[in-house]
Amino acid sequence: MELAHSLLLNEDALAQITEAKRPVFIFEWLRFLDKVLVAANKVDVKEKQKKLVDQLTGLISSAPGPPTRKLLAKNLATLYSIGDTFTVFQTLDKCNDIIKSKDDTPAYLPTKLAAVACVGAFYEKMGRMLGSSFPDTINNLLKALKSAESQGRSEILLSLQKVLSGLGGAAASCHRDIYKNARSLLTDRSMAVRCMVAKCLLELQNEAVFLWTTELENMATLCFKALEGSNYGVRVAVAKLLGTVMATALMPKQAAVMRQNVKRATLEEVLELMATGFLRGGSGFLKSGGEMLKGGASVSREVRVGVTQAYVVFVTTLGGQWLERNFATFLSHVLDLVSHPRATQTHVEAVYSRRCVSFMLRATLGGLLGEKAQIAAGKEICQAISKQMRAVVCPCIFDSHKFVSPVRKNEQLETHFMFSPPGLVETVTSVLLHPSMAARLAAAWCLRCVAVALPYQLTPLLDRCAERINNLKSSPEAVSGYSFAIAALLGGVHQCPLGIPHSKGKLVVSIAEDLLRTAAQNSRLSLQRTQAGWLLLGALMTLGPSLVRYHLPKMLLLWRNVFPRSQKELEAEKARGDAFTWQVTLEGRAGALCAMRSFVAHCPELLTEDVIRRLMTPIECAMTMMSHVPAIIKVHGAHLKASAAMVRLRLYDILALLPPKTYEGNRLQPNSASGSGALEHDPSSIYLRIPVGEAIPGPLPLGVSVIDASVALFGVVFPHVSFKHRLQMLDHFAECIKQAKGVRQQAVQLNIFTAVLSALKGLAENKSTLGPEEVRKSALALVMGALDNPNPILRCAAGEALGRMAQVVGEATFIARMAQTSFDKLKSARDVVSRTGHSLALGCLHRYVGGIGSGQHLKTSVSILLALAQDGSSHEVQTWALHSLALIVDSSGPMYRGYVEPTLSLVLTLLLTVPPSHTEVHQCLGRCLGALITTVGPELQGNGATISTIRSSCLVGCAIMQDHSDSLVQAAAISCLQQLHMFAPRHVNLSSLVPCLCVHLCSSHLLLRRAAVACLRQLAQREAAEVCEYAMSLAKRAGDGKDNTTIMKHRKLCSDIHDTLGHMLSSLAVEKLSHWLKLCKDVLAATTDVGGAVVFEVEKDEEDSEKKDDDDTMFTGLGEDDKSKPSVAPRWVTRVFAADCLCRIILLCENADKTHFDLAAARSAKAKNPKGDLLVLHLSDLIRMAFMAATDHSNQLRMAGLQALEDIIKKFASVPEPEFPGHVILEQYQANVGAALRPAFSPDTPSDITAKACQVCSTWIGSGVVSDLNDLRRVHNLLVSSLDKVQAGKGSPSQLYSESATTMEKLAVLKAWAEVYVMAMKIKKEAESKPAKPVRSGDEDEDEDDVGADVLPPDSLITLVQPELPSLSRLWLAMLRDYALLTLPAEFSSQLPPDGGAFYTPETIDTARIHYRSSWAPVLHAVALWLSSTEFGAGEEKEEVPSAPSKAAALPQGALSTTKTFDESVKDRMHLMLGVSIEFLCFPRPEEPIEYVMSCLHALCTLLESPCAKTHISEDQLLAVELLNVLHRLLLTRDPPAVQLQVTAVVQETIRAAQDHLQLQKTSKNEEVEKDSEPGLGEGVDTGELVPGKSLVFAAMELLVFVLVRHLPHLNTRVKESPSHVTLRPQRLPEESARLVANTVSILAELPSLCSPAGSMTILPTVLFLITGVLRETAVKTSDKSVPMPVSAALQGIKTIITSPLARVESIQTQWSSLVRSSLASVLEYSQPDESRPDMDEVSMLTAITLFLLSASNELVGVTVLQKGCLDRFRNGLNSSDPGVQARCYQLLLSVFQHSSRALSTPYIHALAPLMVEKLKAVERSRPRTAAELQAVQEGVRVLENLVGMGEEQNRVQLLALLVPTLISYLLDENAISSAPQVSKGLHDFALQNLMRIGPLYPSAFKIVIGAAPELKTRLESAIRANQASSKAKAAARLAQPTVQAAPTITLKKSFF
Repeated sequence: MELAHSLLLNEDALAQITEAKRPVFIFEWLRFLDKVLVAANKVDVKEKQKKLVDQLTGLISSAPGPPTRKLLAKNLATLYSIGDTFTVFQTLDKCNDIIKSKDDTPAYLPTKLAAVACVGAFYEKMGRMLGSSFPDTINNLLKALKSAESQGRSEILLSLQKVLSGLGGAAASCHRDIYKNARSLLTDRSMAVRCMVAKCLLELQNEAVFLWTTELENMATLCFKALEGSNYGVRVAVAKLLGTVMATALMPKQAAVMRQNVKRATLEEVLELMATGFLRGGSGFLKSGGEMLKGGASVSREVRVGVTQAYVVFVTTLGGQWLERNFATFLSHVLDLVSHPRATQTHVEAVYSRRCVSFMLRATLGGLLGEKAQIAAGKEICQAISKQMRAVVCPCIFDSHKFVSPVRKNEQLETHFMFSPPGLVETVTSVLLHPSMAARLAAAWCLRCVAVALPYQLTPLLDRCAERINNLKSSPEAVSGYSFAIAALLGGVHQCPLGIPHSKGKLVVSIAEDLLRTAAQNSRLSLQRTQAGWLLLGALMTLGPSLVRYHLPKMLLLWRNVFPRSQKELEAEKARGDAFTWQVTLEGRAGALCAMRSFVAHCPELLTEDVIRRLMTPIECAMTMMSHVPAIIKVHGAHLKASAAMVRLRLYDILALLPPKTYEGNRLQPNSASGSGALEHDPSSIYLRIPVGEAIPGPLPLGVSVIDASVALFGVVFPHVSFKHRLQMLDHFAECIKQAKGVRQQAVQLNIFTAVLSALKGLAENKSTLGPEEVRKSALALVMGALDNPNPILRCAAGEALGRMAQVVGEATFIARMAQTSFDKLKSARDVVSRTGHSLALGCLHRYVGGIGSGQHLKTSVSILLALAQDGSSHEVQTWALHSLALIVDSSGPMYRGYVEPTLSLVLTLLLTVPPSHTEVHQCLGRCLGALITTVGPELQGNGATISTIRSSCLVGCAIMQDHSDSLVQAAAISCLQQLHMFAPRHVNLSSLVPCLCVHLCSSHLLLRRAAVACLRQLAQREAAEVCEYAMSLAKRAGDGKDNTTIMKHRKLCSDIHDTLGHMLSSLAVEKLSHWLKLCKDVLAATTDVGGAVVFEVEKDEEDSEKKDDDDTMFTGLGEDDKSKPSVAPRWVTRVFAADCLCRIILLCENADKTHFDLAAARSAKAKNPKGDLLVLHLSDLIRMAFMAATDHSNQLRMAGLQALEDIIKKFASVPEPEFPGHVILEQYQANVGAALRPAFSPDTPSDITAKACQVCSTWIGSGVVSDLNDLRRVHNLLVSSLDKVQAGKGSPSQLYSESATTMEKLAVLKAWAEVYVMAMKIKKEAESKPAKPVRSGDEDEDEDDVGADVLPPDSLITLVQPELPSLSRLWLAMLRDYALLTLPAEFSSQLPPDGGAFYTPETIDTARIHYRSSWAPVLHAVALWLSSTEFGAGEEKEEVPSAPSKAAALPQGALSTTKTFDESVKDRMHLMLGVSIEFLCFPRPEEPIEYVMSCLHALCTLLESPCAKTHISEDQLLAVELLNVLHRLLLTRDPPAVQLQVTAVVQETIRAAQDHLQLQKTSKNEEVEKDSEPGLGEGVDTGELVPGKSLVFAAMELLVFVLVRHLPHLNTRVKESPSHVTLRPQRLPEESARLVANTVSILAELPSLCSPAGSMTILPTVLFLITGVLRETAVKTSDKSVPMPVSAALQGIKTIITSPLARVESIQTQWSSLVRSSLASVLEYSQPDESRPDMDEVSMLTAITLFLLSASNELVGVTVLQKGCLDRFRNGLNSSDPGVQARCYQLLLSVFQHSSRALSTPYIHALAPLMVEKLKAVERSRPRTAAELQAVQEGVRVLENLVGMGEEQNRVQLLALLVPTLISYLLDENAISSAPQVSKGLHDFALQNLMRIGPLYPSAFKIVIGAAPELKTRLESAIRANQASSKAKAAARLAQPTVQAAPTITLKKSFF
């Protein structure tokens, strides 16, 4: 293939390849040429032009296939238009000669066609340049046209079209000739030719004025004739021609009118002409009048549909504004059409016409008009209806139906009927009394649409209908109409999330009962009343189990009473009634069965065994009754047939839904009807759920429905029937087919086949078998007979049945037999029918048995099918064979790999040779290609020779199909490319694919649009950036004239579009931020201007916006129409999507980069890179968009807007404003936020919006953005107003929505208040913990004042909440009580209060749960805060007494009003709070946000801070254990450090509570008993055993150990032993983990105090092991010399334990001493200097050692081994190179030396003092250079001084003799002092000061020492002199200072001792 890519055809390469591959090679070369000619250098092209022309013209005569000739012509024309044109006439003449040639053989045909194509292409490209040669050419083509066959005719017409378009007005002289020749072909046999003629004439009408003036009527007649017997393609083409001609006639094109004065047609004439086609078809006006009077044959459907499409084209061509101006005329014309007697000759026809007209209105109104104009149109329609209602004429039924379409449209657009809804609703309700049932049903459906669009209308409408039905009981129409309306409204409830009040259900039940009861009283009404009553009950079932549950017993009773109880009653009944009573009875029973079916479908939860048993009784009666019906019909006349059929339909329906137990005996009565759906066929469909994908229900006529239902039931029953019965049935079927004759036989056979298929499918699904041999034989005979049936549908059914049968039987021999039969048949048969049937049978066999089951037949099947597919004589055979081949490829999977190459080459050959008019063949080829690509799969990425051949073949195939004219073939090409892109993305050329997809987005074919969007979605998922780039370049080329036809909404399509945009968003939003924001903004801001048209274009100023391509096409694709005319504004659906996109953009930016949320950083980044884009810079736009959305009139948009607003507040609340320190950016948007929220609190706002708004309020108040109380009040007042609403209690009179909606709103309000209160308390707490610090210096003071002006006084938020607290706390507690009851497991449901809780009613309990679940957590936290701040509401008991009655009314507490003691209420509240928390923490659902877990833990923590709660939890130890166990489990499942920290806080509070309690017990016990018996208290009493499950200490240990091991895995000894263990250096823990470990350690250290001495001995080893372990793991040097938190906690813990009173308990002395010693030994071991741990923190280790020495007695730690270790560590410390370590070491040593027990300190003094003296002496030689070194020296001197003080009198001289000379050696002489560095001076001063102080302290000894060394004396004296001279005053001040500088205890950074 690569060889084909050259400018000239590579003839050597061509000669070398096989004959079969040549066409592909040539095609590939032409494809390459097509791309390269346009881009190539003109000079190069001109050089090679001669050779190229020769090669190309040579190809004309090489019989090229259709795709090849198209490209060939295109390339030749391009070549001439780029290069020189002087040989063009030669080439033209050559072509003309070929066309004139008399050779008519099929072999020469392709050459002729190629020549024709070339001529067309020349004229299209060069037009007038070819000058005067055109008359000859055209005559030549027309001559050829007369004698050509259909393929030639199509091609010639196409060329003519091109000639016309190229020449434009210049060819006027030939227009008449072309018209004369072409028009006769409009009724050609071949559909492809008809299409071509229509396109050719469409081109002609641009210039030929006569077409739409003198010839207008003839054109119309011609078009109507062309539509007869047409297919879809012809209808589209002809409709386009007819519509355009008519529109041109009405509003001619300017240029043409200028040339000739033209008489313009009037609108009436034009519409009159079109109407003729709709009503009379193509029969023309010339037939004799007699036939007309007889009401001749009815118009064929094809014509009617075609004309309908023409109407749509007509209106669309004229445009939206025209439609607005002339809507009234158009509407009345359309209504006349549908009420014309010719359009309503039979019911089926009437329904069909109605559908046509509905389509007309929907396509024009829905697409072309903006929302305002649609409302105006709605008004027009209302007027039309009321006119019709005034003159109630029969045809009006259709008008009312007409009416439905626009309203339906309105419903789709949810146009908020801004004209007073009464106008609309009144009109519609008036139709409910119309005499025709169809009209009543249509009106009911329309009301349902209104109610779904505007949920607040739902309840009032129901009430109104109920009231009317009660007032007008005596009118049959009223009973029927209003019951339809109620049923429809009930059916719509499930689409309204807020539902309807529960009482409405009861209301409907009572109406229905009443109707059924009174049915017998008045015979005129009994039929309607019976129907209405059951219809209502059926509709009621759709409300679901929670409501039906209450009425079930009544329903079962009603059902039982409708049917006779026994055989005897049935007989009696048969004898009694007359025709009318039978009709009523049958209708009643049908109704009852229908209600049953609805019950089974909508309330599956209520179908218990018992209920099914009780339902079976009436059903069995019905079955018995059905057997008597034929007899009854004989007696009473045929008009009962319909009612009986209705009963049968209902019976089948319900049986198919119930589990097939034991019912049998199913009689299939074959009858046939094929109509189209309409509501009046089955009123019950007005409330059933609509199948997905349909906009409006259209049940089929009764006869059809019965058959459908019986077929479905047969499928369900067949697998459960015995083999004997199966045989009987199958034989009966065969018999039926034999007996039926003619058309009836086809129908019977079809019905039987569907039944058999459905039965086989049932068997396959139940995994059961078909049965013994004779059953199989019978079934096989039935199927095989049909494989040769001339009816294609039957052949399909038979093929499917065969495959299903093979699947069900599943035996290799059976499969082989079936396959063999087909093989033999296909080899011998020559007729089309059997070849198609059997080839399909092969495909189905493989499909249902699967690749492995049918593997051995694969070779034969494939070879036969490949042969059949090449049979050019019959395209039908090709189609069927290819379809089967595709099935086989699909089902064989990888087993097919060996046949891929031959199949692929066949597919390519066919694509290159089959004429494009055989679209079915091409579609099947597309399917095959897709299946082949899937089979090869990921291998396609490979680079082997075979693979690249396969790949290029696939790409060529796709290219050919992309160029095909049929939309389905193009769609197939797109899906093939999509597959290819999935497997081999690099090889799919996006630069050509994406623009092509964008063009398809605007196609009028739904399937093509869907394929394009699906493909774009996949591309965008992988390569969004490239997709956008290519689409942009397309948009640039196309400029703005892009013509996007409206896309009718289609669910799948929309979801794909959303996904595509979503992928583009996620990959591009962050880089192209401003573009996307602008897009969202434009969509949101597009409000409808005057006349409903807005120019909605993205300005083209910045490069960025050029991307108006794709994403915008998508937005427009959702139903705008973005022509160069003013376009329709985006509908609300689009705007909701835009608001969602906004939230996604914020989220994406958050994940991408935090600079998006930091104004200062963003500004600096923008300065560096002006192209860069950061979200925070667009804040005002974000707020503006959210505001627009939140204040819209569409409820969905308001929700989306509020959501966006909440996101913005959350994300930006803390972003500071760099220009005003102390402020945040959001402050300037206070007004917007307030204004956006206010409307949501208006009384008529739906609950869900108010609930969302409460959420936003609390977020805003709690975000701390606003610092001024008065500003906060605005938002706060909204919450206060909503709180009053909550306090109003239950059952407000005017309820619009269901109770659960009210629940939702009230809970949202309480939740919002709770959040605000929690926030307020948090601020208050922070404020209380701060201000205690005294103001130290003046400068700080001013600073504080500055800020103080704007900072909130700490309790200000509280002042807002305070006044509401008394009522709030009551409501919160009530809410928690409800929540606690609702979370009870199902088995305790009997404990729920019968009349519901404070905020929910028992009926809505299921929905209420969801709302409670989303709001309990903040409330729990708030209640905990309130309880602990008011000491469990201690104050409120007194106030409560007077308000008791009102309170009992508001909350279900009447019983326990105020008799409780305070303790009891504390207990109740504790149980409530703990219960709710523990229940939740036991099993936090994964979907619960982590904030709830946090809230819950905070609540527990707060609660346990209060003394009442502490006593409560400590008195019941099991409760505390339970709590700890639950927390432990929580830690296992939830990771975030915040959660774990909070858990430790709760544990700490629990332990503290237990300690306090133990303390109390001890003190009370000590009063009674003497000291001896103390050990008895605490856990582990005397034995020291801690029982898991009962022991608090054990539970706490479990939890704490888990935390430690989680964060410091090395504590776990098993880790070290495991073979995979790598020793790691201890790492610095992250901040949060460090805090967590510290907390854990401090709790651990507290635990022993909860135990008795024996108990503490049980846990101490573990505790000490862990604490020393933590010390080891975390004692790491830090850069800032700070002590890590875990270390200080561990040190504190060691101290706590060693100093605990346990040391004094005799009974455990030995254990205690060994414990303390081993701990010290561990610390010593850990602190050993070690290369592997260079960063170990020696100071912390020394501190730990010192702690042991100081806290434990000498007997314990004075052991030689330990002592030696300790001395070693101190020595290392003193010799450390780090002065900081030295200093700390001196400090610690000082504390050891000063220890009260001399026994302990003496060894240390002896061992270490000499070393110290040496070190201090050495200082003289190397004076300190840094402050740290100076400090070390100073600390050392202090130790020496203290030693001097500690020594006895007689040794003092010796000691001073060590100290004084050292100090004096530090003094500098007077000359050096001035030049000495700062540190050195410091040493001098320090030494001097100390000397001056020591002298007076020990005068005698001092004198002795000084006297002994005179040089010392002189140094000292000179220093003193110098000092005095420098500052007498300072010295005086210094001496006056107290002399106790070195206090005996030293203060550490953290005081441990």
